[in-house]
Amino acid sequence: MNSENSAATRGAAERPGGGHADPATEAFVAHRNLLFTVAYEMLGSAADAEDVLQETWLRWAGVDLGTVREQRAYLVRITTRQALSRLRALGRRKESYVGSWLPEPLLTAPDVAEDVELADSVSMAMLLVLETLAPTERAVFVLREVFDLGYDEIAEAVEKSPAAVRQIAHRARAHVAARRPRGTVSPAETRDALDAFQRATETGDLQGLLDVLAPDVVLLGDGGGVKQAVLRPVLGADKVARLLLGGLGRIVAGLSLERTHVNGCPALLVRLDGEIDTVVAAHVEGGLITGLYAVRNPAKLSHIERETALRR
Repeated sequence: MNSENSAATRGAAERPGGGHADPATEAFVAHRNLLFTVAYEMLGSAADAEDVLQETWLRWAGVDLGTVREQRAYLVRITTRQALSRLRALGRRKESYVGSWLPEPLLTAPDVAEDVELADSVSMAMLLVLETLAPTERAVFVLREVFDLGYDEIAEAVEKSPAAVRQIAHRARAHVAARRPRGTVSPAETRDALDAFQRATETGDLQGLLDVLAPDVVLLGDGGGVKQAVLRPVLGADKVARLLLGGLGRIVAGLSLERTHVNGCPALLVRLDGEIDTVVAAHVEGGLITGLYAVRNPAKLSHIERETALRR
């Protein structure tokens, strides 16, 4: 989505001369953050979610509002259908992606973490679990488990019968439950682990790094074929620690790490000569880092400079 289109959906309520927006525009703007969150959770890509919002707006602008019973539900239905179409196309693109594909990280306000269910649903770890669902399963799971929509509403959005949606929801819940990270981790616990991780990497303390990494930690890197990154998951604390310290040792001049909030969770921003180079998100269990997600693909770092509002 180009910047003009993005600005159009964000500021659609504004009119030349300070005039008031029409009812369709007001409704879209009122629900925009919700619609973006729905699309992002289905796609794992902010750029594609913005495109879906533009498509949603174009369709919504042509709707006769007199025929709409519930505007929020109608807008969610349009967004879901557009996201499903894009999700199927994304699946084909990911097949030829170089290395691991990671969700596009979002800079989020600290208060997103206060909504535990929302923060969990947009975490890198959960979005990767959602990647293992079929498109319709993902849509049903997101709409039911995250946004608490009724089965009838979801059925209209995915063009299935309510009975079929119930079956899909049951299957998707079981699939996610078998793969989702165990337990809810507080932001403070994640922050403490990242603080220890940051101190160890900045000082080159191998033992300190081993102490904060779980024995079975997994490191995933996403360079998109543009920036150097591990092409396959790296497993085990010793391998991950030595890889990280070896890589940082080669580029230590001009490198800095700063704390931030990504996808509702504490994270680290790596700058090289002042420019954003990598976003590092983590999953923590029992005070130890069990998953590290390093996004370096420049095309996925555009939503790190400004906060993105997420809503349920």
